[in-house]
Amino acid sequence: MDLTSILGLLAGLGLIVYGIMFEGNAFLPSNIIRFINMPSFYITIGGTIAATITAFPIGYFKHIPKHLKIIATKNKFQPEKYIKIIVEFAQDARRKGILSLEDKVNEQDDEFLKKSIMLIVDAIDPAKAKQMLENELDCLDSRHLSGVKIYEKASSLAPAFGMIGTLIGLINMLAGLDMDSANGAKNLTSGMAVALITTLYGSMLANMLLTPMANKLRVRHAEEMLCREIIVEGVLAIQAGDNPKHIEERLCAYLADSQRDKFVSKAGSSEDSGKKGRR
Repeated sequence: MDLTSILGLLAGLGLIVYGIMFEGNAFLPSNIIRFINMPSFYITIGGTIAATITAFPIGYFKHIPKHLKIIATKNKFQPEKYIKIIVEFAQDARRKGILSLEDKVNEQDDEFLKKSIMLIVDAIDPAKAKQMLENELDCLDSRHLSGVKIYEKASSLAPAFGMIGTLIGLINMLAGLDMDSANGAKNLTSGMAVALITTLYGSMLANMLLTPMANKLRVRHAEEMLCREIIVEGVLAIQAGDNPKHIEERLCAYLADSQRDKFVSKAGSSEDSGKKGRR
């Protein structure tokens, strides 16, 4: 589980609640009651959900459980892992031929990796194989970003419904001024509560939940796309018959400097232990 998403949300909510309950030099838990307003909740939360549903086809929303799982779990796409796998495939292809990769590829869980390796095992023309893999990446990019758009759209709608709630509260407040003094004061405070709290709810929903969710999905998408690009680059290099060492050096360019140094040192130590074992 990726605790950063959960801890970040809990920490944000906790700090806001603490700020609400801390008044002057006193800590007043009862203050939290002032910030619970059901009409504001219905206007902001309900309105945002309703407008988001209106903005997208129903098929978009069936992937929300998957999105939540992606946000809450650790990143499973590690570029170092894929570079290591590609280099091993390259070494096997150099020693035993590309056809030998057919048996080994079945051990992999990544369907895109399997498909990519099978293209070169089936001797698909390099230009056509590259086109097919790049088209697959384009489709993947489109699918993922369509999911992100749901949260980005909802994030833009939440403050707007907060403003709608503010207008409703102000209208009710002003309308209540025409009544007798007792009811007028009551309607004034009630309308003012709706006017202000809806803005708070809209801002919190957009900036504490929806925008971070959209950003996290974008980060996960970028991590997956990086590994997919490594697969495409590596598989086409294997098909071209490039030296495994050169393939490794080329793929390491996708890593950050710190990742690259760590990967090279690990690869070097593994190579040394392998040589000692053969002795």
